[in-house]
Amino acid sequence: MTFHPQPRGGAPKPWAFPAPERGALPNGLTVLRSHRPGQQVVAVEVDIVAPLESEPEGLDGVATIMARALSEGTDRHDAEEFAAELERCGATLDAHADHPGVRVSLEVPASRLSHALGLLADALRAPAFPEGEVERLVRNRLDEIPHELANPGRRAAMALSKELFPASSRMSRPRQGTEETVGRIDAAAVRAFYAAHVRPAAATVVIVGDFTGIDVAAALADTLGAWQGSAAEPVAVAPITADDTGRVVIVDRPGAVQTQLLIGRIGADRHDRQWPAQVLGTYCLGGTLTSRLDRVLREEKGYTYGVRAFGQVLRSSAPDAPGGSTGASMLAISGSVDTESTGPALDDLWKVLRTLAAEGLTDAERDVAVQNLVGVAPLKYETAAAVAGTLADQVEQHLPDDYQAQLYARLAETGTVEATAAVVSAFPADRLVTVLVGDAAQIAEPVRALGIGEVTVVSG
Repeated sequence: MTFHPQPRGGAPKPWAFPAPERGALPNGLTVLRSHRPGQQVVAVEVDIVAPLESEPEGLDGVATIMARALSEGTDRHDAEEFAAELERCGATLDAHADHPGVRVSLEVPASRLSHALGLLADALRAPAFPEGEVERLVRNRLDEIPHELANPGRRAAMALSKELFPASSRMSRPRQGTEETVGRIDAAAVRAFYAAHVRPAAATVVIVGDFTGIDVAAALADTLGAWQGSAAEPVAVAPITADDTGRVVIVDRPGAVQTQLLIGRIGADRHDRQWPAQVLGTYCLGGTLTSRLDRVLREEKGYTYGVRAFGQVLRSSAPDAPGGSTGASMLAISGSVDTESTGPALDDLWKVLRTLAAEGLTDAERDVAVQNLVGVAPLKYETAAAVAGTLADQVEQHLPDDYQAQLYARLAETGTVEATAAVVSAFPADRLVTVLVGDAAQIAEPVRALGIGEVTVVSG
């Protein structure tokens, strides 16, 4: 019997995060493009400088409603016609608002790129914001809020933001608004926010995919190049301040069989030179199933299905901005445990943090983290959408175009001692705000006995 020869792996090919080509259109729109052979679904990200902090007082959520309403009709198509045109060219269009600004995302087969770019341009250039559609979006948003409040993870995030940031800060309030503020939003408010912030000079378009046979420059010029607007005025944002005095807030959910944990504080953004070491150390602490937190809380004690530690950028500014950087990130640990294990789980979590400070990470932990973060990067960025999203994040956070490529190089060079110092600094055991969503009658006293901070109980 003759067998086919066993396949053998080839030599590994060098990989680096793709560097984009940077340019601009005459209307002031900045363009980043990246040709990715084989990626027949083109991804487009439009980043618009319209931070939540610029929402009018009492109208939290207007940026979200505006973003959602961009695709609800234009000067050429009503809402149904616009949706049909998107479907006809196999495209998807999404938009959302966050603290740094508004992001609009488009995915479309390369063969229909020009038509889809025309629809995207119409949505940005001349959205209709019909009163009926805005009213429907407001009702939809109001319907979402009770579901978010009922979700323990979302409720914990709201409580942590309210606890960390001063009441005057936009970051202390829900990103998409409250029932009270959303209820005040109408078409006039949406149009006013659009007129104040959405213009090409305040936007960057990132386009990634296989451009073989496509004149991308001409397609952009004919579509997004027709978008006109005034020059972009600098948007002033206040520095981010937070109180990370160690304390515990219990959001009471009588009868809950699980407790949702969210433990956090704020730290520097990606402009800080310690960011790569912090990423590596945080991954060792709680980035995967083999991390310290999971080894103790999941594998050894069986308290949870998983606990994660992470750093998430809230907002960044250019380091040379007037008044200095106003950026910050959220450093957090999250997970859930059964109600009876809440006290013991928190006790063991704090023991992990104190042990980390006293003994440090091991070389083996560092090596696994580097392998997982750097080694799988080519798989993470197989799609055009993943590359476009990261490039748009870099734009949003005022980072250089080669930042992601340099980050992987820095991660590979970071040693165990440096990673330990960074994660210990990020998660000091005595400077963490803990939010617990669970049954206060059962968990309050065991948590008080731990001595990790004053315990306050609030209504769920």
